[in-house]
Amino acid sequence: MKYIILIAFLASLGSIICGYLLDVAYSQKLIGFGVIGLVIVVFPLFAYRHWKNKDIKDYMITQENIDKMRESQKRGKR
Repeated sequence: MKYIILIAFLASLGSIICGYLLDVAYSQKLIGFGVIGLVIVVFPLFAYRHWKNKDIKDYMITQENIDKMRESQKRGKR
């Protein structure tokens, strides 16, 4: 998965760079496809890879998590 993300990132980045450097009729399309590749392919794959084994409740603000934060702050002030 890591290598697929890397290859897609480099291809998108290469497309963007070629679009800026080359003076061809379709240079704006190269830039557009590079940006779309980053947004639609690279970012979702990256996010999935880094969040697949995480529990979303650890990152939500619930009463339980608020109580944990207050307890850790009380312990830190001592």
